[in-house]
Amino acid sequence: MAAGASTDIVWTSFIPGLNWLEHHFLNPETHAPAYHVSNGILISLIILLLAVLGTSKIKRGEMSDDDLVPDAKLTIRNLLELMVTGIRGIMKDSLGVAAPKFLYLIGAFAFFILFSNLSGLVPGFMPPTDNINTTLALALVVFISYNAYGIKEHGVVKYAAHFCGPFWWLAWLMLPIEIISHFARPMSLCLRLFGNIMGDHLVGAIFFMLAPLVVPVFTSVLGLFVSFVQTFVFILLAMVYISGAIAHQEH
Repeated sequence: MAAGASTDIVWTSFIPGLNWLEHHFLNPETHAPAYHVSNGILISLIILLLAVLGTSKIKRGEMSDDDLVPDAKLTIRNLLELMVTGIRGIMKDSLGVAAPKFLYLIGAFAFFILFSNLSGLVPGFMPPTDNINTTLALALVVFISYNAYGIKEHGVVKYAAHFCGPFWWLAWLMLPIEIISHFARPMSLCLRLFGNIMGDHLVGAIFFMLAPLVVPVFTSVLGLFVSFVQTFVFILLAMVYISGAIAHQEH
């Protein structure tokens, strides 16, 4: 499905409330419906529903020793456990013992971005991550979060001192470089995710028009690969930024 195509059938346009949001937040230049808003909310609701279904036994206190053994068939609980275990493994390699502290933040990024990316492979869905407004919002959350964690860990003065470099006499040079570098991070995160997802769907739409019977299989596999890779890259960079912000440097 081509990103931004106004002739496509989008399922959220048939859902009361979500279709109102699409036409309430119109693009001021093109007057295109804000599909990234409605689809982003729908993706979030789907993730919340899966979380409720996957943890229903835990919430009711009905788990026994036998429930610790994974089910023989694929279930929602198994799928969620597999994803969370994978995310925790990646986090442990990047953040070490601090990984559990940031599981909710990184896990939320991973689930939302992955499900948003994969939704673009389903006809009738417009992935929120192929809109720069969504990716910029995600990048700003990362930017605010890692700076907030850095200030919380070190205090304002010691955290600000990190921007001045290891030697005080290099502060005049390091400070502007560090400031520019940090402000470039959200733009890098935003544009990388937006560009790759939008490009993937544009390429898929073009090839689909050229060869609708054969190419869609190839583009779907490519889209699946891009969806996972871009999710991994985003959360990996987020963890690198958090790790650098909370690290205790030795001078």
